[in-house]
Amino acid sequence: MSREQRGPNEKLGAVLALAGISNAGLARRVNDLGAQRGLTLRYDKTSVARWVSKGMVPQGAAPHLIAAAIGQKLGRPVPLHEIGLADADPAPEVGLAFPRDVGQAVRSATDLYRLDLAGRRAGSGGIWQSLAGSFAVSAYATPASRWLITPADSSVARDAGPLEGSGAPLKVGHSDVQKLREAAEDARRWDSKYGGGDWRSSMVPECLRVEAAPLLLGSYSDEVGRALFGASAELTRLAGWMAFDTGQQEAAQRYYIQALRLARAAADVPLGGYVLASMSLQATYRGFGDEGVDLAQAALERNRGLATARTMSFFRLVEARAHARAGDAQAAGGALKAAEGWLERARDGDHDPSWLGFYGYDRFAADAAECYRDLKAPRQVRRFTEQALSKPTEEFVRSHGLRLVVSAVAELESGNLDAACEQGVRAVEVAGRISSARTTEYVKDLLHRLEPYGDEPRVVELRERARPLLMAPA
Repeated sequence: MSREQRGPNEKLGAVLALAGISNAGLARRVNDLGAQRGLTLRYDKTSVARWVSKGMVPQGAAPHLIAAAIGQKLGRPVPLHEIGLADADPAPEVGLAFPRDVGQAVRSATDLYRLDLAGRRAGSGGIWQSLAGSFAVSAYATPASRWLITPADSSVARDAGPLEGSGAPLKVGHSDVQKLREAAEDARRWDSKYGGGDWRSSMVPECLRVEAAPLLLGSYSDEVGRALFGASAELTRLAGWMAFDTGQQEAAQRYYIQALRLARAAADVPLGGYVLASMSLQATYRGFGDEGVDLAQAALERNRGLATARTMSFFRLVEARAHARAGDAQAAGGALKAAEGWLERARDGDHDPSWLGFYGYDRFAADAAECYRDLKAPRQVRRFTEQALSKPTEEFVRSHGLRLVVSAVAELESGNLDAACEQGVRAVEVAGRISSARTTEYVKDLLHRLEPYGDEPRVVELRERARPLLMAPA
């Protein structure tokens, strides 16, 4: 369905011309994006002509999918007002801002929290994932540069006044902050064990909306406020990580941007670096190796002399991942060597942040293996994967599944089909126990690599074992 605008939509026509997209091409892109989100759309070149020449405004998801389709071609986010559709639901704009002012930062974060992880407005019963804009790595440029220039706000004290409908203001104390930190710790544990799509993990956005948002909008001293912003940043980064793990890249991007802004308000430079490292991993995973390097190096730059040795090791490891994806073997090797050196300097008595509890030699080895997988060095992949798989897996089930797939790929590239299928079967078994779109994508990649051996009985068996996993709803 569409509704009439006044006159032609000249903005949309101009941007289409700038992007070099034909009416038929835009219709095809919008239909394809809709199909990726479970929508059956049948727009054609005539539909687009009506949008441009008659100013018709398509309803539901379409305005946002139009912006996403054009954004993919231009390589940057396209806001609705740029294409003359600003009166559509503005939800896809939410979470992309990195305000300089602390008060505006609170509003930006809490606006995002009012959208659940699926992207629907809380309680609205809407039918579309509002955070359906296209992932654009360029959206990280301003947050990263502003954080580098000023990684801490001067003051975050807030006097909110009385709550609406109440005579008493909400005063935030350290006990309120502690509850958020405990929620973050629980969520980290569930996420590692069951994947970002597990229902217990998916409660993080609800915690942000119900618990964190009212606290951020309350009254607090500078000291309490710093702690509150730090705890909220941890939870927000976790929400982004879980969205990333379940394939909701657009939602993850917005959570990460807000987490970085909250970390700046907390004056927690290592935590800000951790958020930047998460952004880097997402950019690298999406194929933007060079941008991943920039984000990882931004994390490193501000943390020199501040972060613990283990923290610096992790940041260098993330940098290595990005260099490897960009195809720079020398830079990747140098970053891996530096990461290992920092890890050797780490001591049990160091005051490592709680969010770094997952990182040790096994995680270093796992990521080193992925670096060498991207660099097509199977012998090195096998060496590091053996180290990575040597640790018990009860706590980090998803990581174990990913490592098994990487091991299978290395065996295949070394010509060991039997070993590749054996590891693949083990990976499928693990993947079936968790809810992680990322793990499923790794399995799909392995099966794709095995296609030249599709008639081999071992490959047929693996494919059959993986069928329920691949057919499961996202």
